[in-house]
Amino acid sequence: MTGVSLLWALRSPCNLGCRYCYFGTIEDHRDAPPQQPGVLSHLSRGDLTLTDISAFADSLPGSRVERIFIAGGEPLIWPPVMDLVAAIKAAGVQVVLCTNGIPLNRPHIVDRILATNVDAVSVSLDSTDALYNDTWRPARNGLHGHSDILDGIRALLKARGQQAAPRVGIYTVITRLNIDAVTTVAELADDLGCDYFVPQPIALDSGHPLHGELSLTPVDAPAVRAALDQLHTRPAPQVPAPTYTGKVIEAISDTKPRVAHACFGGTDLFFIQPDGSVWDCPSSLKIAATPPVAHRSIRGTTATELFGHAGCRADCRLFSRDCVNMWPLMDFGTFLPPVRPQP
Repeated sequence: MTGVSLLWALRSPCNLGCRYCYFGTIEDHRDAPPQQPGVLSHLSRGDLTLTDISAFADSLPGSRVERIFIAGGEPLIWPPVMDLVAAIKAAGVQVVLCTNGIPLNRPHIVDRILATNVDAVSVSLDSTDALYNDTWRPARNGLHGHSDILDGIRALLKARGQQAAPRVGIYTVITRLNIDAVTTVAELADDLGCDYFVPQPIALDSGHPLHGELSLTPVDAPAVRAALDQLHTRPAPQVPAPTYTGKVIEAISDTKPRVAHACFGGTDLFFIQPDGSVWDCPSSLKIAATPPVAHRSIRGTTATELFGHAGCRADCRLFSRDCVNMWPLMDFGTFLPPVRPQP
């Protein structure tokens, strides 16, 4: 393993219209498309071509990249995605697919996931209550939702059988309205036979219209801590390390950004957007603070050129709730089987 994790928001389109998505909403962007560098939109017309994406994937062998989280938009609705995954796997890089779970109801997708030896599949599900989940994560076609997500998880687990991979887990966005989901979705993940569960506190900018309604605050900290502490009393599924609880509480208790000592962003973790832009991490604060001279892209360059040198972790003064969701990414190896040494 060589040390770098990439969170790759591969494509902009999605078949859901999540109201708190970090891509914003189609409805808002039809009237006011974002213009700032690093601000995402499901309506983006700047997504990289397959040629550019494939060229970067072909440059992965011999680089420091050890693991790529393929996210979106919804990556599994893009037809070439599994060919890309195959190229990444051929380079000796681990792949974690991040999906809303609905495409897992297509047998040919599940078959390709198994055939390509994907390391893990993370499915987004925000409640055991279908009404809550589908209110905040509505399907754009008005047809699919909570039951389809559960059916997709079951289909993948059934097809996997007794194989070690892919590991299957659930990610849950935690807001002021569903703190109970920390424990109830963990129980659901266990009942389904999932391997891991990650509760992630919502990250909304202060100007977001849902910030006041959904963002966790210091008042919520005791309830959040109690719920997170309960996770470590269960034998399954696997959950983030106990230190994650402290990071979450720090993030929701501070009203202003603070220092993160020896931050892994920009040394061990990078964020790639659909247009190929490369950022030190997914934090909106960090992206906004990046000067134009430091803007980079995977277009026309290689993984070794971008991530070829092991730098020293530096302190970052922008620690916020944006950052907390990155800790499970950096600890994700605990959810995966040990890597066998190369002969």
